[in-house]
Amino acid sequence: MSAPALPDLPNLANLNELHFLLDGGGALIVFEEKDTAWAGVLAFSSEESARGFCRISKLEVAEVASIETADRDSIAALIREVKRRAVRYILLDLDYRSGRCVQIDFEGDTLGSSRKTILSARASIRAHRAR
Repeated sequence: MSAPALPDLPNLANLNELHFLLDGGGALIVFEEKDTAWAGVLAFSSEESARGFCRISKLEVAEVASIETADRDSIAALIREVKRRAVRYILLDLDYRSGRCVQIDFEGDTLGSSRKTILSARASIRAHRAR
């Protein structure tokens, strides 16, 4: 049985919104691989994908918040806030079971380059909260 294909690289020009997971206190949910210095904020290309991740991962999430990708001021504010917490990229459409996703790096306070990635299965990936 072959592994599922990596998600396509997103064309950010065609992505209208990013959907983020928030805990009960309003904090963004981020993922960090064990023994790494940086974390990635979870985002999804649709609310349905975000809720599906929550069901599969059994992650308790209070709400899904969306930001329009064209809202550069809000994107910049979000990036500035999470960078203070050692978050350096977005993990877009993370597949909980396989670790497959698209990593979108931050370049300054904007969305930068993107690439397909697979988070290490050996790394004991865990969720934590960043405010």
